[in-house]
Amino acid sequence: MYSKTAQLKLESSDGKKYETDTVNTETIFRVIQSIPSAKAEPFKRWLAKVGYERIQEIEDHELATHRTRAIYKEKGYSDE
Repeated sequence: MYSKTAQLKLESSDGKKYETDTVNTETIFRVIQSIPSAKAEPFKRWLAKVGYERIQEIEDHELATHRTRAIYKEKGYSDE
């Protein structure tokens, strides 16, 4: 799993740049899923919930439309 890491020079709090291991979103989710800690469980449950919701939206596109409209309303946009 960790073969998908890349090193990038990122700035540290001391202002210097250091080689830092980085991964993409998919890989970090896989790392989180592999953590055997009770503290990781809420995030794992959230990932499962969001994944399930997205699969439902793929099967029923109207669900995705409703979710998008709700997000826009939360941001203060009108229905138009």
